[in-house]
Amino acid sequence: MTTPRFSIVTPVYDPDIAVLERTIASVVGQTYRDWEWITVDDASPDARVRDVLRQAARRDPRIVVVDRATNGHIVAASNDGVARARGEFVALLDHDDLLAPHALASMAAAIDAHPRADYLYSDEDKVDAQGRHYDTFRKPPWSPERLRGQMYTGHLQVLRTDLVREVGAFREGFDGSQDHDLALRVTEKAREIVHVPEVLYHWRAVDGSTAADENAKPYTWEAGRRAVAEHCRRTGLAARVALGPQTGTYRVTRTGAVDGVVSVVIPTRGDAGVVFGQERVFVVDAVRSLVDLAGDVDLEIVVVYDPPTPATVLDELREIAGTDLVLVPYTKPFSYSEKCNVGVAASSGTYVVQLNDDVEILSHDFVTQLVLPLADPPTAGSRVGMTGARLLFEDGTLQHAGINNRFGGPYNALQGMPDGAAGPFGALQIDREVTALTGACIALRRETWDAVGGFTETLPVNYNDVDLSLKVARLGLRRVWLAHVRAFHFESKSRVAGVAQWEIDRFRARWGFGAERDLYLPEEPPVPLGRRLADAVRRRIAHRG
Repeated sequence: MTTPRFSIVTPVYDPDIAVLERTIASVVGQTYRDWEWITVDDASPDARVRDVLRQAARRDPRIVVVDRATNGHIVAASNDGVARARGEFVALLDHDDLLAPHALASMAAAIDAHPRADYLYSDEDKVDAQGRHYDTFRKPPWSPERLRGQMYTGHLQVLRTDLVREVGAFREGFDGSQDHDLALRVTEKAREIVHVPEVLYHWRAVDGSTAADENAKPYTWEAGRRAVAEHCRRTGLAARVALGPQTGTYRVTRTGAVDGVVSVVIPTRGDAGVVFGQERVFVVDAVRSLVDLAGDVDLEIVVVYDPPTPATVLDELREIAGTDLVLVPYTKPFSYSEKCNVGVAASSGTYVVQLNDDVEILSHDFVTQLVLPLADPPTAGSRVGMTGARLLFEDGTLQHAGINNRFGGPYNALQGMPDGAAGPFGALQIDREVTALTGACIALRRETWDAVGGFTETLPVNYNDVDLSLKVARLGLRRVWLAHVRAFHFESKSRVAGVAQWEIDRFRARWGFGAERDLYLPEEPPVPLGRRLADAVRRRIAHRG
């Protein structure tokens, strides 16, 4: 007997009959035909549910109906379905949702292209009672940091059946977040994880569902927190896991110690400016906040200064930082890239942090939390090569939450949003992978810095940080924005921000044009091309020296 490629598994409990029939139609209407559908009726009180399922099975022998004598809830019913699965892959479908007609065809094509794939996921949207589609969630490629922060892979999930069974399928005690728990356990062992960037699943918003109201099932949030905490223990990631600021999000705080010296390189001219109505010397306040809030870390502070830097500023830095301070003179014409490279060359740390002098740190254990992801064990996912912080403008709005790269050029994602905003699909509430990070505040292992050659000096002012990020990406390393590591960035208070056309041309000569959507924040609403071009010039960070 030939086994099907896909076993669709659907636990069923008392759905609206009309809604269930639409779900059935979406499965039977698949353009790809090599499937079986295992429906598990979890003792629905309405006898019509069993009748509808049996009628569907009589019409199409690929539909299997499993009747449970007692109600066991979603985990038990789902496991009954997995136990009956004969397919090479399991596809998960809720009893009131819809598959796009080409859902299985697209998944089959992705498997053909990636024969080692053990876990696949697609984009999704929601559909209301009137059949209107909304809230399209376009997802990033595989992002283990984001999966710890939220169940972003969601629907449609397709998992290799043997691996699902190997990890024990669904676990009791995780009802409501059983999919998240299973995804974490499967992806820990998966040989390859594939994102299919098509909307293949329509999540029905009905009363009482989390599609309609994310607060509808509060018990699921705590179950998800436990799933993430257990994942951290299994993978050797020393961390505390707490509920995040938005339902369905989680905050993962590393708790290990930083092993090695951290060199913080700060380029400066000793400039002063008015912030919050008061005159201040930027580098002095930056170093003071660094010393106060770095955390339990062996710190080396390397300040690279131009000749105009007042001697009184250098004296004040010595008083604040003491023996942790290394002063490096820089006498060449201005080049942010070269100036930072000179600072790193004069440093001795295992880790390198680049910090603009117009940054004021806000969060406790700032350097510790910025650096610890760089030391994650290999079992916690592909290695993190670069981290960056949440940066705020003087008015408290968002300055940096990662850098996107689209046709119009690199630009700061979601810039200007309120600090407490959730962002599209919670993107501003969770640690997550990004395309690039601003050089105003980044951390790397020294070995990574050396491997990519530091900042590219032919990009002396702008785009050097995006270029650095893309070089790190080329090594197969992740760039992670940390939502809860916070600082002010009084962006270029002493310089007029601007981007020259030659800088744009030189960056594009190295990396080409961006895509229509950013790779790691494709859910951000599309921006008209003309505005993107303007923003690339107006909003791009012009680094201070």
